[in-house]
Amino acid sequence: MPRRVRLNKQSVIPDSRVQRENRQAVQKITAFLWFDDQAEEAAKFYTSIFKNSKIGRILRYGEEAAKVSESGRPVGSVLTIEFELEGQKFVALNGGPQFKFNESVSFVVNCKTQEEVDYLWDKLTADSGQESQCGWLKDKFGVSWQVTPTVLIDMLHDKDAEKSERVMKAMLQMKKIDIKTLNDAYAGK
Repeated sequence: MPRRVRLNKQSVIPDSRVQRENRQAVQKITAFLWFDDQAEEAAKFYTSIFKNSKIGRILRYGEEAAKVSESGRPVGSVLTIEFELEGQKFVALNGGPQFKFNESVSFVVNCKTQEEVDYLWDKLTADSGQESQCGWLKDKFGVSWQVTPTVLIDMLHDKDAEKSERVMKAMLQMKKIDIKTLNDAYAGK
């Protein structure tokens, strides 16, 4: 007999063995990214960059979804694709051209070393990505990222206001963040 799952005081639904076996741990908050028709390409691009990453489940357009969607995507094409980067789950949607990414939302990547900053900066700006100020960039899909050395955050929050102000001034002159320059500013060099 299937186990019953209580949703609230009024409703109870059966929980089949198959549902229990196929259930994945649900992340409380998941970034859901709307692409025109590049969701699968984007998921493959991101998982090729981050070492601890993987592609998850893929949902394809069925007849009904293809009929009502304004995306123009054909039956059988990717509707959504789940992927994971460094333990953070994402979902990418092929939803059509109605919405575009902008800088009002960005993903921050905390980096421990200059080598990590350089690697991620080069990979994320490849193929027509755009550099911006203070460690910000847009990748080739228009998604905004902040490639941030963790030492920068520590320096900016230093109790010594003069040190943190020198670091801020140095950072404001940069596109890709340079840790040595930050350290020099912090030390007053």
